[in-house]
Amino acid sequence: MSAAERERLARVALGRLGEPGDPRLAGLVAELGATVVHDHLVSERDLGGVLSDVAARLSDTDPARDLEQAARLGIRFLTPADAEWPAALDDLTEAAPVQERGGPPLGLWVRGPLRLDECAEAVAVVGSRPATTYGADVASEVAAATGRAGLVVVSGAAFGIDQAAHRGAIAVGARTIAVLACGVDRAYPAAHRDLLHHLGREAAVVSELAPGSAPTRLRFLARNRLIAGLTRGTVVVEAALRSGALNTANWASRLHRHVLGVPGPVTSAPSQGVHQLIRSGAATLVTSGAEVLEVLGHAGEHLVEVPRGEVRSRDRLTLRQQQVLDAVPLASGAAADSIARTAGLGLVEVRSALTRLQGQGLVDRCPGGWRLAGLATG
Repeated sequence: MSAAERERLARVALGRLGEPGDPRLAGLVAELGATVVHDHLVSERDLGGVLSDVAARLSDTDPARDLEQAARLGIRFLTPADAEWPAALDDLTEAAPVQERGGPPLGLWVRGPLRLDECAEAVAVVGSRPATTYGADVASEVAAATGRAGLVVVSGAAFGIDQAAHRGAIAVGARTIAVLACGVDRAYPAAHRDLLHHLGREAAVVSELAPGSAPTRLRFLARNRLIAGLTRGTVVVEAALRSGALNTANWASRLHRHVLGVPGPVTSAPSQGVHQLIRSGAATLVTSGAEVLEVLGHAGEHLVEVPRGEVRSRDRLTLRQQQVLDAVPLASGAAADSIARTAGLGLVEVRSALTRLQGQGLVDRCPGGWRLAGLATG
């Protein structure tokens, strides 16, 4: 067996040993290599010569069988030595842990044809599970716009914002990845079985947990660092003050990736967490997929034109012409000298201005002098 094969098997076995995102284990593997760490742990014995609990648990694992069974299900296992490994996750090595979770994954289980090394240009779209219609619509639009521009949309396949993001990308034929807190062979939530089946057939479903693993709260927290790590930036669409999406945003910030927040109504509890991110300066306010692309794009790409109000005919007037126009009555006509007194301008200048205003359809001559035309009242 080659050293590379032993390393792969050791990573599979160690992945079975503890919870994902254990920074101590990740640190040891980074320093010594998975094979050395595995061999040391599997030989551990207490003073009586009895295998330690860790050694006993490792002895019960069969990583070769795990890989064979996964392959039969169309699931592959990636390590940092593989060409397909997403190099962006290596940044997790330098990021401080969050809630005692951290470090790069020992490996990734992937179901689906989409190669992860081809997904360097990616955006995470995350948010509340009990999403409002507004939030779901925005998430879908952001995913569709960024996906149409070539970015891979990454989310967690949960209810609410996650689901809307995946479906927004699918609707425009864009690539999208679901990162799970359970095995990639499991449908969680069960109601999203069809969605996950589609992603596993057409795109990719990813997890650091071995097939068959069940989701837990701790595993969701560990999973969030992968969503942030795989992408150039994280868009938070609706997140309450204790939302898991804020944990993902925290990871994105620690990894020096962009954090973007979509504002909601100020009275909306599902948006309070997003508003706090924006208010504290931790997130950039965005309102559309186009604005997300402008932030995540390279210099000079996807520039958004500054929105302006509709240009009205009055906006093209000089200051003096506006003074004259403001002095012209709406209903009954007024003589030029009366308009001049109201405007505080000379009669000759007012007469010249009235002629120009008439040419632009803003004033009309009438028996009494001058009055506003219909266009000037808008």
